[in-house]
Amino acid sequence: MATDAPPPQGGTDTSPAQPTTESFVEVQESAEFGELRRTYRSFAFPLTVAFIAWYLLYVLLSNYAGGFMGTKLFGNINVALVFGLAQFATTFLIAWLYSRHAATKLDPKAEAIKSRMEDDA
Repeated sequence: MATDAPPPQGGTDTSPAQPTTESFVEVQESAEFGELRRTYRSFAFPLTVAFIAWYLLYVLLSNYAGGFMGTKLFGNINVALVFGLAQFATTFLIAWLYSRHAATKLDPKAEAIKSRMEDDA
């Protein structure tokens, strides 16, 4: 719903000052930002590769090892069902691990960079 009211007048802008493009480039080239990216990549890339490998193993076993995947463990529960449910468990585990990693390692570094940029702007 649009209104025809004019924008408010006066100095009511409470948003922080925006850094310049040069400031962003300078921070991007800094050692501190490089360390932040390395910290992120050292966690995210290996877990991504491991999860994709685990998922592809599940798919390949489902396609080419039907006998193994159909092996009953107890009742009507077979290996395929356990592996499939483990995919969900692995997803939630990785999300939880990343959340902890980000809170302890990434967020403090990113917040320091952000506050320094806002102070310099």
